Amino acid sequence: MAIDKRKTPDINAGSQADIAFLLLIFFLVATTMNTDTGLVRMLPPMPPEDVQQENIKVKERNLFLVLISGSGNIMAGTSGNQEIIDIHQLKNKTKEFILNPMDDENLPEKMDETFDLPDGSKWTYPVSQGVVSLQTTRDTGYQSYIMVQNELTRAFNEVRDEVSMRKFGNKFSELTEEQRSVVSKAIPLKISEAEPRNIKK
Repeated sequence: MAIDKRKTPDINAGSQADIAFLLLIFFLVATTMNTDTGLVRMLPPMPPEDVQQENIKVKERNLFLVLISGSGNIMAGTSGNQEIIDIHQLKNKTKEFILNPMDDENLPEKMDETFDLPDGSKWTYPVSQGVVSLQTTRDTGYQSYIMVQNELTRAFNEVRDEVSMRKFGNKFSELTEEQRSVVSKAIPLKISEAEPRNIKK
């Protein structure tokens, strides 16, 4: 009996490689990935180990308390005058605290400070002594924390923009490095973050 010695034809796999490559490209383009968000902060240098740290005392009127609960509720205001507010109200309340436009005795004190301008002249500005104290609970959500931080930072940035426009005629981001340094000293970013605390239910 004769044996058929013909070989089975090979399958052309070239087209399969092309299809796999196209599918890979499709998933790379169509797939969305969550990106971690963060905050840009210049941290102060670590103090020398042999230097004893002093507790900084702040007057009640100079302290703006912001508490984020585990459920995402926000309480904000000066000591004894805190109230639950919406996230969209936080920026304006913070700006009012920083500026204290009516010189309210329940809002931060201002101290006149003189700065050297790049052109050699002097500029005196009433610098707010206010400090924003951000507090969280141990079950505060990361998203709520980031949203509150963004609103607080926006408040300081808008105040800097307003002062920059009045003094130099440009927004803060458009100033020279020397001008930005002066405005940053006049409107310091004072956000203190207390250690998370437990709240009894």
